[in-house]
Amino acid sequence: PVMVLCFVSVQPQGIGEPSVYHAVVVIFLEFFAWGLLTTPMLTVLHQTFPQHTFLMNGLIHGVKGLLSFLSAPLIGALSDVWGRKSFLLLTVFFTCAPIPLMKISPWWYFAVISMSGVFAVTFSVIFAYVADITQEHERSTAYGLVSATFAASLVTSPAIGAYLSQAYGDTLVVILATAIALLDICFILVAVPESLPEKMRPASWGAPISWEQADPFASLRKVGQDSTVLLICITVFLSYLPEAGQYSSFFLYLRQVIGFTSETVAAFIAVVGILSILAQTVVLGILMRSIGNKNTILLGLGFQILQLAWYGFGSQPWMMWAAGAVAAMSSITFPAISAIVSRNADPDQQGVVQGMITGIRGLCNGLGPALYGFVFYLFHVELNEMDPADSPDKGAKPNMSAIIPGPPFLFGACSVLLSLLVALFIPEHNALSLRPGGYKKHTSGSQGHAHSPQGGACEGKEPLLEDSSV
Repeated sequence: PVMVLCFVSVQPQGIGEPSVYHAVVVIFLEFFAWGLLTTPMLTVLHQTFPQHTFLMNGLIHGVKGLLSFLSAPLIGALSDVWGRKSFLLLTVFFTCAPIPLMKISPWWYFAVISMSGVFAVTFSVIFAYVADITQEHERSTAYGLVSATFAASLVTSPAIGAYLSQAYGDTLVVILATAIALLDICFILVAVPESLPEKMRPASWGAPISWEQADPFASLRKVGQDSTVLLICITVFLSYLPEAGQYSSFFLYLRQVIGFTSETVAAFIAVVGILSILAQTVVLGILMRSIGNKNTILLGLGFQILQLAWYGFGSQPWMMWAAGAVAAMSSITFPAISAIVSRNADPDQQGVVQGMITGIRGLCNGLGPALYGFVFYLFHVELNEMDPADSPDKGAKPNMSAIIPGPPFLFGACSVLLSLLVALFIPEHNALSLRPGGYKKHTSGSQGHAHSPQGGACEGKEPLLEDSSV
């Protein structure tokens, strides 16, 4: 609290009026800094935990995801009372705090990463900031801009980081990332104006925070009240659990098991990133208009099953690239789910329902990585199998890893298959008759960008990507 008080008391006013561009710069710098570290982080992870790299990777991301899930609603509620700027400062500071520790002490680095989950919810504060300064009809475009910026920072930075660490070593990359994180913090301090006017806040400092708002499980308890919402939530849980796990361990898998070089991993991230942006803007708009909302969800889940199964059985580099293109197509699922949610919920229930979906995704961000790490561990997919000659116990289990190189991806494919079966029962036209304009509004929103106009939906998509960069 003392720290927060300091932040709040020494706030200059910022430059200009609050705008979406302020939010865009903050997001770009934060994730650009983390993206640079994609290559060095894989190296440090392997050096620190040579025996159980996948297991530890899963646990670190799992703890971070669960802490974010628990703290996101509370930080959102607090920022409603104390203003956005101080919390932007707090979340960016804690998200980037582990960066310099990577070279100083890897053990502390991983400990701080998992603990930083408590404050690593920059996105929920950024979306609140954007919501403060935009009208409802501009919101989906504004959220789209923030999301596209995020994707752009991820498309460029891993490649730059890989090149620099190849040419000048990891230490330089860590120093550069630390400098960019500091620049971000200075930018928030000096340039970002407060978006929530004093008069809008509930009686400022003495205001009681409603614990209902801050309870992460509150939204999950409401899930069972409406059958459609229940079906959608089960679909999200079953399809997002493997996705969160895949994001946490995938680059490590490509680098160590398939044998991609750092440059190839960076190129892979860039290509899949660009394809995902295309899928979520152009392709999504076309599909929503031509085959309808529900079929778009089913198609996206179908793509997801295909890419997970391909990663499960495939062991050739070209298969990874082909499945990556399919994975980019499967990114249409979540925006389509957000659209069907916002069409089926009453106007005054939008926030609650989107909050439920976000809550479930937050829970998956904790459970998915830990589950994947455990399955890798269970099937003995360890990094020392990169060179079979060095591994004496390889002979004991050659068949399993030869037939199924990536067991967790197959588990994931089965989970998404279940989710597809559940999604078949989601009604296509639930509340449409009540609001004939609802559908039209959505297609234009999804063309403009992947996300439906609700903040909750976007908050759901982004932390997922956020974890992928780390």
